[in-house]
Amino acid sequence: MSAHDDEGAAVVDFVLVSVLVVVLFLIVFQVGIVLHVRNVMVSAAAEGARFGAAADREPGDGAERARSAIEDALGATIARSMDCAAVPGGDLDGAPVVDIRCTGPMPIVFLPTGQVTITVHGHALEESR
Repeated sequence: MSAHDDEGAAVVDFVLVSVLVVVLFLIVFQVGIVLHVRNVMVSAAAEGARFGAAADREPGDGAERARSAIEDALGATIARSMDCAAVPGGDLDGAPVVDIRCTGPMPIVFLPTGQVTITVHGHALEESR
């Protein structure tokens, strides 16, 4: 073995390690995007349920409010792919409940996983009318 047998090994090591670091970064970034979108959808569904549960509102108003909150937070392009609707007939121990369900695809940026759909619910006790 001569002293020059490991020439260029640092370059190869750098390339191999940097590919791993970039892939890990992209995975963490994608998980962050998914969690952000999920949290926005949960918050929007809960806000819509509270809005639709008010005495002077209908549950359908809450679904529209949830769609509006998603559009404000995530943009019109992503909001168009989301569907928010009031689920009829909810109750909690005999008290009427407004249930807003939001469903839509997760924006997948880097991972080749295909389309991932998420469904969230927001609940609020309905005020008497």
